Amino acid sequence: MIESYNVLEEPISHEIDKISGSRFIAEASPAQSEEEALAFLEAMRAKYHDARHHCWAYRLGIGGETWRSSDDGEPSGSAGVPILKQLEGSEITQLVVVVTRYFGGTKLGVGGLVRAYGAAAKEALELAKVREVIVTERVVVTHDYDLSSPVQGVLARAGLQPTESDYGEIVRLVLEIPIARADSVVRDLEESTAARASITRAS
Repeated sequence: MIESYNVLEEPISHEIDKISGSRFIAEASPAQSEEEALAFLEAMRAKYHDARHHCWAYRLGIGGETWRSSDDGEPSGSAGVPILKQLEGSEITQLVVVVTRYFGGTKLGVGGLVRAYGAAAKEALELAKVREVIVTERVVVTHDYDLSSPVQGVLARAGLQPTESDYGEIVRLVLEIPIARADSVVRDLEESTAARASITRAS
């Protein structure tokens, strides 16, 4: 069970020192979907339209379970995979990294390219501002007004505030509970209300 994951707070651009005359510019950006990642790639191709290669990788999903990479004309495995490995090693997800190369006139060989593209991605991610996102479970609690005191007691002990609340004929509260604590909070609600409160958990 994934309890939290790391994302970029904002895009970042970083150029490493020239290698045999070639420039390597890494651009990283948050991306919630493949469409967002590919749109960023196109933006970088437009920004550096005179460059020879725009190699890239993205990692999506809270566990990084969706990913792709591209060598964009460089020798197979020399660019996209090294970038992707840096994404995996950083433990950041929901992002895309594009490394643009301006050829300097000297071939670097596959090993040199692997090191260069990997270094560009690594240094950019080390400089990036990263934010931890806590995975939550949506829980809806509905109850009669006479159960307000025990329900509020549970929420106070858990340090929770409803994200939505409706006080009509009955009370309806929407909670976003850290997934690691959801079972215990629900159990506490059931025990404190003698199972009279209606509790619906998101599937």
